[in-house]
Amino acid sequence: MRQSAAASSSRQSQLPNPAINAAAAAKLLEKKKEFEAVAALERASDNFVKRIEELGDDFDVMAEAGRVHGQVLEQWPNMFRILGLFLSMREQHSDSSETTPASSGERLVRIGLEDLQ
Repeated sequence: MRQSAAASSSRQSQLPNPAINAAAAAKLLEKKKEFEAVAALERASDNFVKRIEELGDDFDVMAEAGRVHGQVLEQWPNMFRILGLFLSMREQHSDSSETTPASSGERLVRIGLEDLQ
């Protein structure tokens, strides 16, 4: 008889207790919600990292554009100096052509090397 009593008590412990089962189900549901929240946070973090990296790429492009802009601005004084030299030489040439008669037919022409052969 003792064996049957022990067997029945063993069977009773294997049967789920409704209160324990409900508590375990509630805890499982809470852990599932927590896992989903962490997974959503991880997805949001990955999206945020991707957007920040794209912003970094845009800043690299803007920095390069700034360098190019600076190089162009650096050339303007030289361009104005060359333009000033050209205009002064043109004025000198027009002054000298007014005093001396221009010889007709004199002109510099650029001929390509292919044409010479």
